[in-house]
This record gives sequence, structure tokens and C-alpha cells, in this order.
Amino acid sequence: MSNKVSQPQDYRFVVFMDEAANYSFLTRSTAVSEETIKWEDGNEYPLVKVQISSASHPFFTGEEKIIDTEGRVDRFKARAERAAKLRASLGNKTKKAEKEAAKKAEKASHANEAAEK
Repeated sequence: MSNKVSQPQDYRFVVFMDEAANYSFLTRSTAVSEETIKWEDGNEYPLVKVQISSASHPFFTGEEKIIDTEGRVDRFKARAERAAKLRASLGNKTKKAEKEAAKKAEKASHANEAAEK
């Protein structure tokens, strides 16, 4: 059994063109194309036209918008807000219970001191 990975046989320079952004780049690929283009270096390369690339994709251009037709973001924010309020109220109850326990312990301590005298 051989551990060698076979390499693609038709790995060559290819120009990819994003027509929407009027952007092209030269890279190596096995993509097949009937068209060719003369590149900036004066050589002719196969041309592969693409509909979207990093030059036109909203994620890479910073124009990404969150489309939330089901209100998922709003529901998440509301749940997070309710959870924060619940944590705060539980924290307040805990603090109050701790104060009351401390007062009872102090009273018990004073009562024990008085009983010992």
C-alpha cells in the first residue's frame, strides 16, 4: 500500500474573472475552460468566469446584512435580557438571605454570650 497522494495531471495557471466586480486573478487550478485571456504578463491563460469572488461577496466587502425574517435575533436578545434580569434578581435574593443569616447568627451569638453571664 502506497502512502503517496496522486497529484492532478492538469494543474496549471488559470485566470479567474469575477464579472460582477470586474476583478480577475491568476492562480493555479485544474479548472477546465474553452476561453483564454491575455494576462498582464503578456502570456495567454485559460479563463474561468465566476459569478462571485472575494471582490463581490458581501461577507468580504463588508456589505453583509443580516436578514432575519423569523425574528430569531430579536427572540435571542429578549431571552438574554430575561436571563440577565433573573440572574440579577436571584443575586439580590441571595444577598438579602445572607444578610438575614448574618443577623440571626449575630443575635444567636449575643444570646449565647448573655446566657453564659
